Amino acid sequence: MSTSCSISEIAATVPAKRERRKDARPGELLAAALELFVEKGFAATRAEEVAKRAGVSKGTLFLYFSSKEELFKAVVRENISGKFDAWNAEFDTFEGSSAELLRYSIHAWWERIGNTKAAGITKLMMSEAGNFPELAAFYQHEVIQPGNDLLRRVLQRGVDRGEFRPMDLQYGVYTVLAPMLFLATWKHSLGLCSGTDNIIDPEQYIAVQVETLLNGLNRRADAALTPQGLSTP
Repeated sequence: MSTSCSISEIAATVPAKRERRKDARPGELLAAALELFVEKGFAATRAEEVAKRAGVSKGTLFLYFSSKEELFKAVVRENISGKFDAWNAEFDTFEGSSAELLRYSIHAWWERIGNTKAAGITKLMMSEAGNFPELAAFYQHEVIQPGNDLLRRVLQRGVDRGEFRPMDLQYGVYTVLAPMLFLATWKHSLGLCSGTDNIIDPEQYIAVQVETLLNGLNRRADAALTPQGLSTP
């Protein structure tokens, strides 16, 4: 009797385990796709490779994602664009100075994106955007524009509070972003084969970047006027 009960209980757990496995598959496919897209690029990655790395069939992959393009979009949303609501909420509740907010934002970007596999998506898009204009438009809409808007809010906050000098905010955003993009692309290109003499310490790089930016952004008593040749919003 006890043996029968034990067998029955074991049998009952099989569907539950299968259900849990089924629920985990999208996440496993996204993780495998991210790894392969970063390793090989979008064009060179085949759907069957993603399925194999995730431990499923190619047919199973297409049950969840209708095409490789839709799989890529899901990877971007899972790792980057789906997080903007939370990041904007952080901005809304931040109570420190604008200098502290900018410093926090850049360090947080490194911890959450730059120092993860997701940073490789930046290099991928810079390399392949011209060959996949539809994906480039998607990335512009879901990553670049929201990222620029959030960073613009950080700079605008500083200007509005009199902490940062007046500036052309569009180009101010690019000035902050450019060193971050360099670090992300370097990490997934030359950084993979640089000798010990050319290694960049990301934390030190970011610390120098932030202090350099703030020395240019912070408003000084003798800099009340807008520098000649620069427009303000």
